[in-house]
This record gives sequence, structure tokens and C-alpha cells, in this order.
Amino acid sequence: MKHYNYQDTFKKLYDKSVELYASGNTDKNTWFDAEELEFIAANGWRVQDFFDYGEDQVQGGVPSYEIAQSIEQVRRDYFLHIQKGVPSKNRIEASSLTPKPEAIDGIPWLPRIIEKAKGKLQGELCDEIMYCCGGDRNFLQTHDIHPAEFLRLVWANLDDTPAIVEFVKSRSAER
Repeated sequence: MKHYNYQDTFKKLYDKSVELYASGNTDKNTWFDAEELEFIAANGWRVQDFFDYGEDQVQGGVPSYEIAQSIEQVRRDYFLHIQKGVPSKNRIEASSLTPKPEAIDGIPWLPRIIEKAKGKLQGELCDEIMYCCGGDRNFLQTHDIHPAEFLRLVWANLDDTPAIVEFVKSRSAER
């Protein structure tokens, strides 16, 4: 795998995903050849990530390529440097996530997005869960936090939920 220009290949796969979804091909299992699948896996990504970005881009124009790329760069860094390129065998099922209306310190969605961010970092989200889905985007926009910034915040505070809560509260107070 070439590390220096991995972002160029990511962009090609992202664009391919958007094009395939826009053309009506929603069978993600047909989207990538063996070399592309190897590249995706070597970077700690999922085919589902590309499907989700393609679907959301075609249906709503969000998240942008730049946001998708920055999210996946954080995931890649965690995968290569923390997980040493070894995928987690754990899977987080959608039914195990904290319910959407649950709150921490009066902030709805915060417990759920923290769980999703940890799952994204560790590569443990099942295919039904997307980090930076519409609900996540609403939460992050409301609190003026970039999706990749939130991932890095969670990474830096994996075992310190109060620090994450304080950051969200401080960012909200700045608005």
C-alpha cells in the first residue's frame, strides 16, 4: 500500500461510490474489485462507509467529500497507529446503542454519538450504523463541532466522558 498518496485513491473510491449510487446501483458488494477491497481493508475502512457516503451525497448532498475524507483519515490513523493494522473482532449492533433521546448533562444525543465515535475509531460499527448520519450531523452542527474534530476529541478522551461533555458544553457556549 502506498501511504503518501492514499488520499488520492480514497477520492477515487469516494467518487466511484457516488457515481454508482447515483446510477441506481445500490448493491455495494459489486462496487469494488479485489485491489480496491484490499486497499479499503488495509486502511481500516469498510465498504459500508463508501456506500453510506455515496447514498447520503446523492440523496442530500451531505456530508461533503472533505468531511468524509477527514473522518476516514482519523479512522485510518487510529487503525494504523493504535490498532497496528489489526481489525477489531467486536461489532456494535444498532440495538445496543443508547436511545436517541437519552442525554448527558441535558445534552440529548451525546451518549449515543460518543458510543458511535468510539465504534468508528475502533472499526466496530455494524453496517446499520453510520458515524456522521443525519442525526449526528444535526448534533455536531448544533454544537459547532466538526465530525473529525469530535472523533479526535473522543480518541483523546476514550475513558474520560466528563472531558468530552465539558468540551461540548464549552463549544455550545461559544455560539
